[in-house]
Amino acid sequence: MISYVEWVKANPLLSAAVQFAILGTLGELLSFIIKNKRVGLPCTFPQLIGKIFAWALLGVIIKYGFAGMKGFTAALLEHRLLPDFLESGIGWAFAVSVLTNIFFGPQMMFFHRIEDNLILRQWNFKGLTSAWWTLLWFWIPAHTVTFSLPAEYQIGLAALWSVVLGLIMGLTKKK
Repeated sequence: MISYVEWVKANPLLSAAVQFAILGTLGELLSFIIKNKRVGLPCTFPQLIGKIFAWALLGVIIKYGFAGMKGFTAALLEHRLLPDFLESGIGWAFAVSVLTNIFFGPQMMFFHRIEDNLILRQWNFKGLTSAWWTLLWFWIPAHTVTFSLPAEYQIGLAALWSVVLGLIMGLTKKK
């Protein structure tokens, strides 16, 4: 039997896609259920299948984004453009999180909204500004924890954070 870590190491893109397809979709469903106080789907079943694939694609994009932002952070440190205390430990995790959520997060969220609009056959950007605010109050702290873990666990935790945010948004959104 293959362990989770072995599976993630052997299949970095597939594992990112699967984890986000499951957990990202679950977060979206939980948010809908909590907000509406009833069990149901936020869309038609074929649209839900589309959303699952959209989350899977997003997982792959996030996998690439995490790798790229770690390289970007390392390059800034190498060129002495960031303070030395950000070179390791929690400082490193915080630096990667801040840079990821400032330089990568907004575009990724916009892309995800485009995916949703295509799947739902609408053109709606309502709530996108609120989503961008989550980069500051939720995603920077969450990803600081994420980037403090070994690389094999980072995508899985990032996908799990999608469930947590779905719960928070379900509890705080007005119907």
